[in-house]
Amino acid sequence: MSHSAPRIATIDGIADEIAALLGSMLVDTVDHADELSFTVVREELANAMVTLRDLAHYQQLMEIAGVDYPDRAERFEVCYHLLSVTRNHRIRVKVSTDENMPVPTVTHIWPVAGWLEREVFDMYGVVFEGNTDLRRILTDYGFRGHPQRKDFPLTGYVELRYSEEDKRVVYEPVRLAQDFRSFDFMSPWEGAQYVLPGDEKAGQAPGAPTPAPAPPPPPAAPKGDAKGDTPKTTESKSDTGAGEPANAKAAAKSDDAPVKPEEHTDEGKGAAKPEDKA
Repeated sequence: MSHSAPRIATIDGIADEIAALLGSMLVDTVDHADELSFTVVREELANAMVTLRDLAHYQQLMEIAGVDYPDRAERFEVCYHLLSVTRNHRIRVKVSTDENMPVPTVTHIWPVAGWLEREVFDMYGVVFEGNTDLRRILTDYGFRGHPQRKDFPLTGYVELRYSEEDKRVVYEPVRLAQDFRSFDFMSPWEGAQYVLPGDEKAGQAPGAPTPAPAPPPPPAAPKGDAKGDTPKTTESKSDTGAGEPANAKAAAKSDDAPVKPEEHTDEGKGAAKPEDKA
């Protein structure tokens, strides 16, 4: 069954070809799952990209992405995804950096890199040397920090709301009351040993509430005694179960009721024969 994703060609010997073109600019090559990744010297990034565009025919820059590895000395990786439309092939080019070392811009090679570099700067704080418009692009005005870093809290540091008093949007420190509650991770059926605010008014011991006991069944009637009034039943069509007055009314016939034929005649037993009408 064919896959919906476009098929990318696998070119034999392409890794060795690119490694020969990059020469001393190449640091490492990884070939995994039909994907080629080339790590190059950070200061030689622009020269490596020109080589790949002009000599290896990777004409298009598709994406620039950042990756954060907090345990590394150079914690950030900037990944450039290139596409060759003539070879139908993709490669990844990577450089490593930290919070202070800038990465050379590639906006003079691919103008589309301007916005892509701004995204990496906004999310990770990587500085691109030579980008003349390096501003935040995804976060709000005055935002502090870089949300995609691993040490940035998922909830952020500030939250915004509309203030009726100020008639504008205001920023306030994030307040998460749930994070400051203490949990003992006990089974709720065993009963927690702490009292939540408001539980002291209930006057109930800590733990799960005890269900109310079921009411006792009614006592059985003694043997030999009457079990109660005889229920009204309908034994025949004329017995309605509502008493003799109702039974008499049910037995009475109305004046326009049809007369039941006699048993010795054949009236009502089928169609009349011609000789019967004679």
